[in-house]
Amino acid sequence: MSREKILEVKDLTVSFNTYAGKVQAVRGNTFDLYKGEVLAIVGESGSGKSVTVKTLMGIAGNNAVIERGTAMYKGQDLTKNTEKDWEKIRGREIAMIFQDPLSSLNPIKKIGKQIAEIFTILHKMPKDEAKKRSLELMEAVGIPEPEKRYEQYPFNFSGGMRQRIVIAIALASNPTILICDEPTTALDVTIQAQVLHLIGDLQKNTGVSTIFITHDLGVVAHVADRIAVMYAGKIVEYGTAEDIFYNPQHPYTWSLMASMPDTDLSSEEELYSLQGTPPNMLHPPEGDAFAERNQWALKIDFEEDPPMFKVSDTHYASTWLLHPNAPKVDRPALLDRRIANSMKRKEARANG
Repeated sequence: MSREKILEVKDLTVSFNTYAGKVQAVRGNTFDLYKGEVLAIVGESGSGKSVTVKTLMGIAGNNAVIERGTAMYKGQDLTKNTEKDWEKIRGREIAMIFQDPLSSLNPIKKIGKQIAEIFTILHKMPKDEAKKRSLELMEAVGIPEPEKRYEQYPFNFSGGMRQRIVIAIALASNPTILICDEPTTALDVTIQAQVLHLIGDLQKNTGVSTIFITHDLGVVAHVADRIAVMYAGKIVEYGTAEDIFYNPQHPYTWSLMASMPDTDLSSEEELYSLQGTPPNMLHPPEGDAFAERNQWALKIDFEEDPPMFKVSDTHYASTWLLHPNAPKVDRPALLDRRIANSMKRKEARANG
Protein backbone atom coordinates (compact mmCIF):
# COMPACT_ATOMS: atom_id res chain seq x y z
CA MET A 1 0.00 0.00 0.00
CA SER A 2 1.51 3.33 -1.06
CA ARG A 3 1.76 6.10 1.50
CA GLU A 4 0.77 9.69 0.91
CA LYS A 5 3.80 11.92 0.44
CA ILE A 6 3.35 15.25 2.27
CA LEU A 7 6.72 16.85 1.52
CA GLU A 8 9.30 16.04 -1.16
CA VAL A 9 12.73 17.69 -0.84
CA LYS A 10 15.25 17.25 -3.68
CA ASP A 11 18.89 18.39 -3.86
CA LEU A 12 18.36 21.18 -1.30
CA THR A 13 21.51 23.33 -1.15
CA VAL A 14 21.70 26.35 1.14
CA SER A 15 24.61 28.69 1.88
CA PHE A 16 25.13 31.82 3.98
CA ASN A 17 26.92 34.94 2.83
CA THR A 18 29.17 36.08 5.69
CA TYR A 19 32.00 38.61 6.09
CA ALA A 20 34.45 35.68 5.89
CA GLY A 21 32.92 34.18 2.73
CA LYS A 22 30.23 31.69 1.76
CA VAL A 23 29.35 29.05 4.36
CA GLN A 24 28.02 25.89 2.68
CA ALA A 25 25.47 24.87 5.31
CA VAL A 26 23.25 22.36 3.46
CA ARG A 27 24.70 20.42 0.53
CA GLY A 28 22.35 18.62 -1.83
CA ASN A 29 19.94 16.92 0.56
CA THR A 30 17.07 14.79 -0.68
CA PHE A 31 14.34 13.31 1.54
CA ASP A 32 10.58 12.78 1.77
CA LEU A 33 8.05 13.14 4.57
CA TYR A 34 4.98 10.92 4.57
CA LYS A 35 1.58 11.44 6.15
CA GLY A 36 1.48 10.60 9.85
CA GLU A 37 5.14 9.66 10.20
CA VAL A 38 7.99 10.97 12.37
CA LEU A 39 11.18 11.66 10.43
CA ALA A 40 14.18 12.32 12.68
CA ILE A 41 17.16 14.30 11.38
CA VAL A 42 20.18 13.57 13.57
CA GLY A 43 23.68 15.02 13.72
CA GLU A 44 26.16 17.09 15.69
CA SER A 45 25.73 20.82 16.23
CA GLY A 46 26.61 22.63 13.01
CA SER A 47 25.70 19.72 10.74
CA GLY A 48 22.94 21.68 8.99
CA LYS A 49 19.86 20.14 10.63
CA SER A 50 18.26 23.36 11.83
CA VAL A 51 19.16 25.24 8.64
CA THR A 52 17.37 22.54 6.64
CA VAL A 53 14.09 22.88 8.54
CA LYS A 54 14.30 26.66 8.89
CA THR A 55 14.60 26.80 5.10
CA LEU A 56 11.39 24.75 4.94
CA MET A 57 9.76 27.41 7.18
CA GLY A 58 11.18 30.39 5.28
CA ILE A 59 13.09 31.62 8.35
CA ALA A 60 16.70 30.67 7.52
CA GLY A 61 17.79 34.33 7.62
CA ASN A 62 18.38 37.32 5.38
CA ASN A 63 21.87 36.15 4.43
CA ALA A 64 20.70 32.63 3.51
CA VAL A 65 20.82 31.73 -0.18
CA ILE A 66 19.02 28.71 -1.63
CA GLU A 67 21.55 27.73 -4.28
CA ARG A 68 19.45 24.99 -5.82
CA GLY A 69 16.89 22.30 -5.07
CA THR A 70 13.15 22.07 -4.50
CA ALA A 71 10.82 21.42 -1.56
CA MET A 72 7.42 20.43 -2.90
CA TYR A 73 4.39 20.78 -0.61
CA LYS A 74 0.86 20.48 -2.05
CA GLY A 75 2.21 21.16 -5.53
CA GLN A 76 4.00 24.30 -4.35
CA ASP A 77 7.80 24.72 -4.25
CA LEU A 78 8.53 26.21 -0.82
CA THR A 79 11.96 27.41 -1.95
CA LYS A 80 10.25 29.86 -4.34
CA ASN A 81 7.87 31.32 -1.72
CA THR A 82 7.63 35.05 -1.19
CA GLU A 83 6.95 36.38 2.32
CA LYS A 84 3.31 36.82 1.29
CA ASP A 85 3.19 33.12 0.30
CA TRP A 86 4.69 32.18 3.66
CA GLU A 87 2.03 34.08 5.59
CA LYS A 88 -0.54 31.59 4.30
CA ILE A 89 1.51 28.56 5.37
CA ARG A 90 3.91 29.36 8.22
CA GLY A 91 2.33 28.80 11.63
CA ARG A 92 -0.79 27.51 9.94
CA GLU A 93 -0.04 24.44 7.82
CA ILE A 94 3.60 24.11 8.89
CA ALA A 95 4.26 24.81 12.59
CA MET A 96 7.48 24.69 14.57
CA ILE A 97 8.51 23.97 18.16
CA PHE A 98 11.87 25.58 19.02
CA GLN A 99 14.41 24.32 21.55
CA ASP A 100 14.18 27.31 23.90
CA PRO A 101 10.55 27.74 25.02
CA LEU A 102 11.26 30.92 26.97
CA SER A 103 12.45 32.82 23.90
CA SER A 104 9.46 31.47 21.94
CA LEU A 105 6.94 33.05 24.31
CA ASN A 106 6.08 36.70 24.90
CA PRO A 107 7.21 37.36 28.51
CA ILE A 108 4.66 40.13 29.13
CA LYS A 109 1.60 38.41 27.71
CA LYS A 110 -0.53 35.87 29.60
CA ILE A 111 -0.16 32.27 28.48
CA GLY A 112 -3.86 31.86 27.73
CA LYS A 113 -3.91 34.85 25.43
CA GLN A 114 -0.85 33.55 23.52
CA ILE A 115 -2.65 30.30 22.76
CA ALA A 116 -6.08 31.86 22.18
CA GLU A 117 -4.84 34.37 19.60
CA ILE A 118 -4.01 31.45 17.28
CA PHE A 119 -7.72 30.61 17.25
CA THR A 120 -8.92 34.22 17.00
CA ILE A 121 -6.42 35.33 14.34
CA LEU A 122 -6.01 32.18 12.23
CA HIS A 123 -9.43 30.59 12.65
CA LYS A 124 -11.46 33.80 13.21
CA MET A 125 -13.09 32.29 16.31
CA PRO A 126 -15.08 34.33 18.85
CA LYS A 127 -13.09 34.97 22.05
CA ASP A 128 -15.23 32.67 24.22
CA GLU A 129 -14.79 29.75 21.82
CA ALA A 130 -11.05 30.50 21.51
CA LYS A 131 -10.66 30.37 25.29
CA LYS A 132 -12.57 27.10 25.50
CA ARG A 133 -10.39 25.52 22.81
CA SER A 134 -7.23 26.88 24.47
CA LEU A 135 -8.15 25.32 27.81
CA GLU A 136 -8.82 22.00 26.08
CA LEU A 137 -5.39 22.17 24.44
CA MET A 138 -3.69 23.05 27.73
CA GLU A 139 -5.30 20.02 29.30
CA ALA A 140 -4.30 17.85 26.32
CA VAL A 141 -0.62 18.78 26.70
CA GLY A 142 -0.67 18.06 30.43
CA ILE A 143 -0.94 21.52 32.02
CA PRO A 144 -2.59 21.09 35.45
CA GLU A 145 -5.31 23.52 36.54
CA PRO A 146 -5.65 25.06 33.06
CA GLU A 147 -8.23 27.66 34.22
CA LYS A 148 -5.77 29.06 36.74
CA ARG A 149 -2.72 28.71 34.47
CA TYR A 150 -4.53 30.47 31.63
CA GLU A 151 -4.13 33.77 33.49
CA GLN A 152 -0.42 33.34 34.29
CA TYR A 153 2.75 34.54 32.55
CA PRO A 154 5.68 32.46 31.12
CA PHE A 155 7.86 33.17 34.19
CA ASN A 156 5.27 31.35 36.35
CA PHE A 157 6.01 28.09 34.51
CA SER A 158 8.91 25.63 34.70
CA GLY A 159 10.97 24.85 31.57
CA GLY A 160 9.04 21.65 30.92
CA MET A 161 5.67 23.37 31.34
CA ARG A 162 6.73 26.23 29.06
CA GLN A 163 7.64 23.68 26.39
CA ARG A 164 4.17 22.14 26.76
CA ILE A 165 2.67 25.60 26.16
CA VAL A 166 4.81 26.02 23.02
CA ILE A 167 3.58 22.60 21.82
CA ALA A 168 -0.03 23.70 22.47
CA ILE A 169 0.52 26.89 20.43
CA ALA A 170 2.01 24.88 17.55
CA LEU A 171 -0.91 22.43 17.57
CA ALA A 172 -3.57 25.16 17.82
CA SER A 173 -3.28 25.81 14.10
CA ASN A 174 -3.96 22.10 13.36
CA PRO A 175 -0.84 21.89 11.14
CA THR A 176 -0.16 19.34 8.43
CA ILE A 177 3.56 19.35 9.27
CA LEU A 178 5.03 19.83 12.75
CA ILE A 179 8.76 20.62 13.01
CA CYS A 180 10.42 19.97 16.38
CA ASP A 181 13.84 21.64 16.55
CA GLU A 182 15.62 19.98 19.51
CA PRO A 183 12.56 20.55 21.76
CA THR A 184 14.03 18.69 24.75
CA THR A 185 17.62 20.06 24.75
CA ALA A 186 17.08 22.58 27.58
CA LEU A 187 15.19 20.10 29.80
CA ASP A 188 16.41 17.61 32.39
CA VAL A 189 16.23 13.91 31.58
CA THR A 190 12.95 13.18 33.41
CA ILE A 191 11.14 16.13 31.79
CA GLN A 192 12.71 15.21 28.42
CA ALA A 193 11.05 11.79 28.61
CA GLN A 194 7.68 13.34 29.51
CA VAL A 195 7.80 15.84 26.62
CA LEU A 196 8.90 13.14 24.15
CA HIS A 197 6.05 10.91 25.30
CA LEU A 198 3.65 13.82 24.88
CA ILE A 199 4.87 14.62 21.35
CA GLY A 200 4.62 10.94 20.41
CA ASP A 201 1.07 10.64 21.75
CA LEU A 202 -0.09 13.86 20.08
CA GLN A 203 1.45 12.81 16.78
CA LYS A 204 -0.39 9.47 16.89
CA ASN A 205 -3.68 11.07 17.94
CA THR A 206 -3.64 13.91 15.39
CA GLY A 207 -1.82 12.16 12.52
CA VAL A 208 0.41 15.21 11.98
CA SER A 209 3.55 14.54 9.94
CA THR A 210 6.55 15.38 12.13
CA ILE A 211 10.18 16.29 11.48
CA PHE A 212 12.20 15.88 14.68
CA ILE A 213 15.64 17.51 14.87
CA THR A 214 18.14 16.26 17.46
CA HIS A 215 21.85 15.69 18.08
CA ASP A 216 21.09 12.63 20.21
CA LEU A 217 20.05 9.36 18.57
CA GLY A 218 18.85 8.07 21.93
CA VAL A 219 16.18 10.79 22.08
CA VAL A 220 14.39 9.50 18.98
CA ALA A 221 14.86 5.77 19.60
CA HIS A 222 11.17 5.25 20.49
CA VAL A 223 9.69 8.14 18.51
CA ALA A 224 11.05 8.04 14.94
CA ASP A 225 9.68 5.98 12.06
CA ARG A 226 12.58 6.94 9.79
CA ILE A 227 15.95 8.57 10.50
CA ALA A 228 18.27 10.73 8.38
CA VAL A 229 21.83 11.16 9.73
CA MET A 230 23.52 14.44 8.75
CA TYR A 231 27.18 15.38 8.72
CA ALA A 232 28.77 18.59 7.37
CA GLY A 233 25.57 19.67 5.64
CA LYS A 234 24.83 16.33 3.97
CA ILE A 235 22.59 13.38 4.72
CA VAL A 236 25.07 10.50 4.95
CA GLU A 237 22.65 7.71 5.90
CA TYR A 238 18.89 7.30 6.03
CA GLY A 239 16.48 4.48 6.58
CA THR A 240 13.82 3.19 8.94
CA ALA A 241 14.51 3.41 12.67
CA GLU A 242 15.18 -0.35 12.64
CA ASP A 243 17.64 0.04 9.74
CA ILE A 244 19.62 2.68 11.62
CA PHE A 245 19.53 1.15 15.10
CA TYR A 246 20.06 -2.50 14.14
CA ASN A 247 22.05 -2.28 10.93
CA PRO A 248 23.93 1.07 10.74
CA GLN A 249 26.27 1.32 7.75
CA HIS A 250 28.01 4.69 7.87
CA PRO A 251 31.06 5.13 10.17
CA TYR A 252 29.62 8.42 11.43
CA THR A 253 26.40 6.64 12.48
CA TRP A 254 28.56 4.00 14.19
CA SER A 255 30.34 6.75 16.11
CA LEU A 256 27.09 8.47 17.17
CA MET A 257 25.59 5.19 18.37
CA ALA A 258 28.74 4.00 20.15
CA SER A 259 28.97 7.37 21.96
CA MET A 260 25.52 7.03 23.53
CA PRO A 261 25.67 6.39 27.32
CA ASP A 262 24.66 2.83 28.16
CA THR A 263 23.93 0.98 31.40
CA ASP A 264 25.40 -2.17 29.79
CA LEU A 265 28.89 -0.59 29.89
CA SER A 266 31.15 -2.38 32.40
CA SER A 267 33.23 -0.45 34.94
CA GLU A 268 36.43 -1.36 33.04
CA GLU A 269 35.20 -0.02 29.70
CA GLU A 270 35.49 3.54 28.47
CA LEU A 271 32.62 5.19 26.64
CA TYR A 272 33.46 5.56 22.95
CA SER A 273 34.19 9.13 21.87
CA LEU A 274 34.43 10.55 18.37
CA GLN A 275 37.76 12.36 17.96
CA GLY A 276 38.31 15.59 16.05
CA THR A 277 35.92 18.34 15.02
CA PRO A 278 33.59 18.89 12.06
CA PRO A 279 35.16 20.63 9.03
CA ASN A 280 35.02 24.36 8.37
CA MET A 281 32.12 24.77 5.97
CA LEU A 282 33.67 27.93 4.52
CA HIS A 283 36.09 25.53 2.89
CA PRO A 284 34.65 21.99 2.84
CA PRO A 285 37.35 19.35 2.28
CA GLU A 286 37.70 17.40 -0.94
CA GLY A 287 36.26 13.93 -0.89
CA ASP A 288 34.25 12.67 2.09
CA ALA A 289 33.89 15.43 4.71
CA PHE A 290 34.05 12.79 7.46
CA ALA A 291 37.34 11.29 6.23
CA GLU A 292 39.63 13.19 8.65
CA ARG A 293 37.74 11.81 11.67
CA ASN A 294 37.01 8.38 10.21
CA GLN A 295 39.27 5.63 11.55
CA TRP A 296 38.01 3.35 8.75
CA ALA A 297 38.71 5.90 5.97
CA LEU A 298 40.04 4.58 2.64
CA LYS A 299 42.39 6.46 0.31
CA ILE A 300 39.47 7.33 -2.00
CA ASP A 301 37.65 9.04 0.92
CA PHE A 302 40.18 11.89 0.74
CA GLU A 303 39.77 12.23 -3.02
CA GLU A 304 36.13 11.67 -3.94
CA ASP A 305 32.80 12.11 -2.18
CA PRO A 306 30.97 8.76 -2.03
CA PRO A 307 27.57 8.35 -3.70
CA MET A 308 24.51 7.03 -1.86
CA PHE A 309 24.75 3.23 -1.91
CA LYS A 310 21.55 1.20 -1.60
CA VAL A 311 21.57 -1.19 1.37
CA SER A 312 17.90 -2.17 1.00
CA ASP A 313 14.69 -0.70 -0.40
CA THR A 314 14.43 1.49 2.71
CA HIS A 315 18.09 1.98 3.64
CA TYR A 316 20.84 4.06 1.96
CA ALA A 317 24.30 5.21 3.09
CA SER A 318 26.99 7.41 1.57
CA THR A 319 30.22 5.56 2.39
CA TRP A 320 32.88 3.95 0.20
CA LEU A 321 32.87 0.99 2.60
CA LEU A 322 29.73 -0.18 0.76
CA HIS A 323 31.53 -0.33 -2.59
CA PRO A 324 31.87 -3.95 -3.81
CA ASN A 325 35.68 -3.59 -3.90
CA ALA A 326 36.01 -2.07 -0.42
CA PRO A 327 37.76 -4.10 2.30
CA LYS A 328 35.62 -5.51 5.09
CA VAL A 329 35.99 -3.63 8.37
CA ASP A 330 34.80 -4.30 11.91
CA ARG A 331 32.51 -1.88 13.66
CA PRO A 332 33.39 -0.89 17.26
CA ALA A 333 32.94 -3.96 19.48
CA LEU A 334 30.97 -1.82 21.91
CA LEU A 335 28.48 -0.99 19.15
CA ASP A 336 28.08 -4.62 18.07
CA ARG A 337 27.37 -5.66 21.65
CA ARG A 338 24.93 -2.78 22.09
CA ILE A 339 23.00 -3.78 18.94
CA ALA A 340 22.93 -7.42 20.06
CA ASN A 341 21.58 -6.42 23.50
CA SER A 342 18.96 -4.15 21.90
CA MET A 343 17.78 -6.98 19.67
CA LYS A 344 17.51 -9.31 22.66
CA ARG A 345 15.42 -6.75 24.54
CA LYS A 346 13.23 -6.26 21.47
CA GLU A 347 12.64 -10.03 21.19
CA ALA A 348 11.86 -10.27 24.90
CA ARG A 349 9.24 -7.49 24.59
CA ALA A 350 7.74 -9.20 21.54
CA ASN A 351 7.47 -12.48 23.44
CA GLY A 352 5.77 -10.80 26.37
